Amino acid sequence: MLAGLLLLEMLSISLFVLLLFRQQASEILIHSQKRLAYQATTMALQARDALLQNRPGWIGLSAKMMEDSPDVSIAKVTDPAGNVLFISHGDSDQATLSPIERAQIPLTRQQDPIVFNLGNEGMEGVSAIYTGKDLRGFVWVVEDRSWVFAELNIVMHYTILFAIIWIVASALLVLLMARSISRPLATLQRGTRALMAAPADSTSFPLPVKVQNEIGELILVFNRMVASIAEQRSGLNDTLSLLDSMLANAPIGLAFFDRDCRFTRVNQVFADLTGVSPSRHLGRTLPELLPLPAAQLIQSAALHVFAGQEPMHNFEISGHAGKLGRPWTWLVSAYPVRTTPQQIRWAGIIVLDTSDRKRSEEALRKVEKLAVTGRLAASIAHEINNPLEAVTNLLFLLRNHCQLQDPALNYVTMAEYEVRRIAEITQQTLRFYRQSTLPVRTRMTDILDSVLSLYQGRLNALSLQVERRYDPELDLFCFAGEIRQVFANLIGNAVDASSSGGRLMVRARRSRNWKNPLQIGIRFTIADTGTGMDTDIATRAFEPFFTTKEITGTGLGLWISDEIIAKHHGLVHLRSRTDAHSCSSGTVFQFFIPDDPSLLAASEPQNDSTA
Repeated sequence: MLAGLLLLEMLSISLFVLLLFRQQASEILIHSQKRLAYQATTMALQARDALLQNRPGWIGLSAKMMEDSPDVSIAKVTDPAGNVLFISHGDSDQATLSPIERAQIPLTRQQDPIVFNLGNEGMEGVSAIYTGKDLRGFVWVVEDRSWVFAELNIVMHYTILFAIIWIVASALLVLLMARSISRPLATLQRGTRALMAAPADSTSFPLPVKVQNEIGELILVFNRMVASIAEQRSGLNDTLSLLDSMLANAPIGLAFFDRDCRFTRVNQVFADLTGVSPSRHLGRTLPELLPLPAAQLIQSAALHVFAGQEPMHNFEISGHAGKLGRPWTWLVSAYPVRTTPQQIRWAGIIVLDTSDRKRSEEALRKVEKLAVTGRLAASIAHEINNPLEAVTNLLFLLRNHCQLQDPALNYVTMAEYEVRRIAEITQQTLRFYRQSTLPVRTRMTDILDSVLSLYQGRLNALSLQVERRYDPELDLFCFAGEIRQVFANLIGNAVDASSSGGRLMVRARRSRNWKNPLQIGIRFTIADTGTGMDTDIATRAFEPFFTTKEITGTGLGLWISDEIIAKHHGLVHLRSRTDAHSCSSGTVFQFFIPDDPSLLAASEPQNDSTA
């Protein structure tokens, strides 16, 4: 551990030195650039003043003074063409500018200095000399790299010194702590090895506890664990193995209680039924986790098992919402769990969730009632046609063969209109019952208008304003009866959710599939200004048997509509908002149906190749 800690310290310090060195080098580079720019600017100003006072000799003196700075290698002054006029040391006639320096002349036409890199020779700053607007030359200041390296050496020296002090201090601290940590750990290690070598031998336990820290608490916990293992080994191994296997593999909910009716074990299926994790069941009572009536029934069954030593089979309990958050129905059995033939240690509970079956049975009963009602409505509509035809003929004779005055003639006209309206309603009712089994090209206007006419009475009763936006010639290749059912479900739900004076928008237009722009079809929108749906209801709207209409709903309308849209290879999107304090609540159903003639081939039965 000490070697690992020292290695970690050395790696950390090395990384710190590297980062610090890079940071200092970067800062020194930035400071050097600023310093060279400042020195070049200062020397350019001095040269300008010397020229204005007609004392050019001062320029050479200024260059020599600049070289006296410890961070400057050489300073020189050139004319605008780059010819050296003054230099801090050496002969100015023999001095020339390098190609890198000459490349900076066109860039140094402004008042601001430029700092550039000379490669291995370091950096150099250049600034233009202006007298008024006239360019008189340039000042060149070259950096002394030895000064930069000296600065970096100083930083490196103090950093290495700090690293050595830090590593030595850490090593001493580890040596001091090792004795207080390693000895208790060695004791714990010996105990672990003894337990692994002879699990049934408890002569080496409990381990001595000589420190009052986290390791001492760990040794205490280890001693308790060994004692617990010894207790469990005294007769429960086989029972626990059997119980664990049953808990892990049973597809039903299982729970076990002690004589105080507290949970001792549950499996994941039971935890899913209660909505509480398995660990949170342990030690708690039934009323703490289940609604009170259900908790009392299961608790009575467990107590009966403890008292009478006889199992109870298949009694049903149910509830609505409560702590479980949903209506539910369980089929429960209780049985004794014996550790000896004469002793009952636990009461076991088997729970089978039959909620879905109950909801399915209830939904099927409602669907059957609706089917019978639909057949009865179709029969009534068919029988109404005969007397309607007779009434229509009588009204025709009354209009054309009787000399009626204007008031009576108006009454006959009104009667004919109402009879035609009754005939249209019966025809629409028959269309729902007599649906084509093959897809055909159908005008959407006929379907939408027919569905709206069925709800006209409710629309008038609620004073709903209906906005129709669709092309009368809009047609689509589809299963007309199924699409009619989708419209009936969505419009019916919109009317149910609307209050008096609301609006119902029905729109249809040619569009493309947003996910596949090459696919052309019709996009339908059914929108209302009703109560809307919150997020939880909206996410479950298309689930089978989910309904918010209590007794009157089956929970199948939107699910069937979604299935029909999927059958047509379409897409559906739901948006809803609830706002009790404003008029912005409502629901929008938008779905896209592609105009796909291949539906006909998909709907035709395949020929048997062996026929």
